[in-house]
Amino acid sequence: MTDDFSANPFRSRIETILKTLPSSPGVYQYFDKEGNVIYVGKAKNLKNRVLSYFRSENNHSAKTRILVRKIADIKLIVVSSETEALLLECNLIKKFKPRYNILLKDDKSYPWICVSNEDFPRVFTTRQRKHDGSLYFGPYPSGRQLKEITDLIRKLFRYRTCSQPMSVQSVELGKHKACLNYQIKLCNAPCEACVSKEEYAETINEIKKILRGDFNHIKRELKNQMSDYASQLLFEKAEQVKQRLVLLENYTAKTVIISDSMLDVEVYDYVPFEGNIVVNAMKIVGGCLIGSVSMQVNCKLGESSEELFTQAIIQTRENLSWNAKEIVVPQLLDLPQEYVKQSLAQTANRKHLLELCHRNAMFAKSDKIKQESLIDPERWSNRLVEQMQKDLQLPKPPYHMECFDNSNIQGEYPVASCVVFRNCKPSNREYKHFNIKTVEGPDDFASMREIVYRRYGRLKAEGKPLPDLVIVDGGKGQLSAAVESLTALGLMGEVPIIGIAKRLEEIFFPGEQYPLCVDKRSNSLKVIQHIRDEAHRFGITFHRNKRSKGTFRTELCDIEGIGEATAQTLLLRFKSVKQISEASLEDLVRSIGKSKAAKVYNHYHKDILQ
Repeated sequence: MTDDFSANPFRSRIETILKTLPSSPGVYQYFDKEGNVIYVGKAKNLKNRVLSYFRSENNHSAKTRILVRKIADIKLIVVSSETEALLLECNLIKKFKPRYNILLKDDKSYPWICVSNEDFPRVFTTRQRKHDGSLYFGPYPSGRQLKEITDLIRKLFRYRTCSQPMSVQSVELGKHKACLNYQIKLCNAPCEACVSKEEYAETINEIKKILRGDFNHIKRELKNQMSDYASQLLFEKAEQVKQRLVLLENYTAKTVIISDSMLDVEVYDYVPFEGNIVVNAMKIVGGCLIGSVSMQVNCKLGESSEELFTQAIIQTRENLSWNAKEIVVPQLLDLPQEYVKQSLAQTANRKHLLELCHRNAMFAKSDKIKQESLIDPERWSNRLVEQMQKDLQLPKPPYHMECFDNSNIQGEYPVASCVVFRNCKPSNREYKHFNIKTVEGPDDFASMREIVYRRYGRLKAEGKPLPDLVIVDGGKGQLSAAVESLTALGLMGEVPIIGIAKRLEEIFFPGEQYPLCVDKRSNSLKVIQHIRDEAHRFGITFHRNKRSKGTFRTELCDIEGIGEATAQTLLLRFKSVKQISEASLEDLVRSIGKSKAAKVYNHYHKDILQ
């Protein structure tokens, strides 16, 4: 038994239960001392599964150990099959909402189409799903898609939308009167017995087929009906049916058809997200996408991604009332064959569906990242910094980061930049420019050695705090030069330092032969790329400004008595040095005065004057 169980005050009662566990499939429930259900689980073999929580050789997560300490009672429900256990577990989780169970909440933000459970059912949209026997179709993540399908069934069928209670008895007693919808031919007025209960039920059944995505069946029925009317010379009725068929054809022409085969499947895929997963589920009927929903599934007891994914599929099918006989998944999961058939993406159609599902999951993950960064940027920054610490194996979170980059052209106008990020955001006020002083010629390694030494030598002398992470733009050579400077200052080991190589975006560590290849989609790599690109931008801007000023000095400032301001005035007036050299003395005088104009004119015409 585990040490956690030894500290449990209800140990003797639980040990008695553990001695009588059956080996049958079923569901187990853990209760706390107040009698609340804190965990529900299913098992093929109850004895093996329940005992696994209390065995010391199993390396449980911290949350599981806490759960074991809180268990005060165990109750079992034995069933006849693994599928029954799976469905019962799902229902009990929805009923009790245990603290340590994965629970996918019904998303109230998505609208549904409800077909009410009445003698004369209504068809309407709602965001509240009630357990009153009504049928719910959806959810519809797109408002446009919902409007298109409701407009279609409104034009195709005549049904009631009024909210008054109506039964066969109340209609027979004449308690209702037809409303305006009957006059404008949107309802057949079952309230005044203008249509029988059976005839009205046929209309509702047709609507259900449309909502389930069974368009081909409806098309066949309409075509047969149109042919029958035409054969009986009832051309007006045949034309009415034809108009309904055209409406249906126009709608299905705009429907997202993602498979040329008549597939009726559900597709599931997921992507990892900060220890949890983001799942996308798609419902395909007749090769058409009729429903798609994404959700985040949070880890509760150290579950693996596969376990989270399995629970998401079970609860999604239960919550959305999806019941396809086949599901397409990226890998085979621990689901009974009697519950659902699992298919891998082995055919072209299924591979296409799974790729689309994966893209939707990636988009949902990206959307959640954007929402979190906008809603609570500080919390998001802290989470990102902690993720960087984990990915780069740093001793502490890198709240303060600095990055260095060199810039020169064949050794001319050598400069360098140091940019500062705090909480993964640029701290522009702390950016630094460096003029390279001790290096001659194009030597990036020596330049990096100089600026790192100057930067941290000054911080050390002034007693200012050092960064949590230093980033060098370059591979092993630039990193080694920076390490030499830190070693000379006695700071090596106090300041973590890495280099990022542009070609493959590899991360180099001091003393390591091989680089660390971070996932290209990782947020940690994106932050490093951002600070590297910012250092390059800041450095190249300074380099261009210095080079531009150097051009002025070379062409005009070599003239005695002519400074940068005068040179710039002349360039703004004459546009180029060539035009300045060809300008008359009078034009120069009008721009910069007699004294300076004479010096410029004499400089370019000294051969003529001699």
